[in-house]
Amino acid sequence: MPQFDPTFFAPQLFWLLVTFVVLYVLLSTLAMPKIGSVLEERQRKIDDNLDKAAQLKAEADAAIAAYEKALAESRAQAQKILRESAEAVAKQSEAKQKELGEKLAAQIKAGEAKIIAAKEQALTHVREVAVEVAKTAAQKLTGLAIDDEQVNKAVTAAMQESR
Repeated sequence: MPQFDPTFFAPQLFWLLVTFVVLYVLLSTLAMPKIGSVLEERQRKIDDNLDKAAQLKAEADAAIAAYEKALAESRAQAQKILRESAEAVAKQSEAKQKELGEKLAAQIKAGEAKIIAAKEQALTHVREVAVEVAKTAAQKLTGLAIDDEQVNKAVTAAMQESR
């Protein structure tokens, strides 16, 4: 094998060095700048995407904060409206209840007046009946005619005693 022959070592080393230098120069001038620019472009895109993601995250956080604030304000407004509605309903109910109470009190007073009038009328009729019964009973028991005025006084006295 000729590559292991020591007489060929020097030319082989020379051509190895020439080939290495040519390849190094070609790679460093042609390939490495392209690879470097691709790597730089890739890193720039990654950094841009990270910046955009951070910006979008900040916008999303701001939107969430605004949404939560609006939601809290809406809930507070709804609670306020509910409170006001409840108070208005309570006031209306209280007014209607008071009005109904007054109306019922007036009806009760009117009913009591009617009852008192009916009682007085009944007592008048009872007095008349009592006078007639007493007069008739006394006439049948005694056989004498009794004066209406005396019977009336006796019935009045008896009714006052029973009260």
